[in-house]
Amino acid sequence: MTHDMLTALRPLLVAEASAEAYAIGAEPGDLEQAVWLRLLERLDTDGPPADPEGWLRRAVRSEVRRTRRTALREQAYGDASAVEPVDDAAVCPEQQVLTAARRSALRAAVRRLPGRCPSLLEALLSPKDLTYREIAGELGMSQGSLGPERSRCLGCLRRLLNVEVAGRERRG
Repeated sequence: MTHDMLTALRPLLVAEASAEAYAIGAEPGDLEQAVWLRLLERLDTDGPPADPEGWLRRAVRSEVRRTRRTALREQAYGDASAVEPVDDAAVCPEQQVLTAARRSALRAAVRRLPGRCPSLLEALLSPKDLTYREIAGELGMSQGSLGPERSRCLGCLRRLLNVEVAGRERRG
């Protein structure tokens, strides 16, 4: 696929991603990046699609479905301002040991992740509460790729932890 074809597909992708993203509560840029990544992966394995415009439209809709499924499975933390800080002195020693063990297990699982996932998730879990811009600068990545990369890393972490800890069964 030539550079000209990629340049020609960009306006279509921007329009499709913008039209679809807000309906599912996603950022158009994240959707665009996921489709570009899918296209690059396809180019590596199968070569350019026979109908690039049709393939692009189908890929956008496929990513929208994937994002919607992911959103249905994820649970929000809730209102962070409503949570009162926990006084460690008031928590029983058993609870402190269990909390420390969970944190240790999480950090160990993060260290076992592939690629740059460990450094990205360590930066996200940092008590410094770094912004995306600071994390991107620290890791030498573009700020726009942090969201999709974070999503892939959390997916890997979820799969890794599901093997170690029995996950809840889906209902319905």
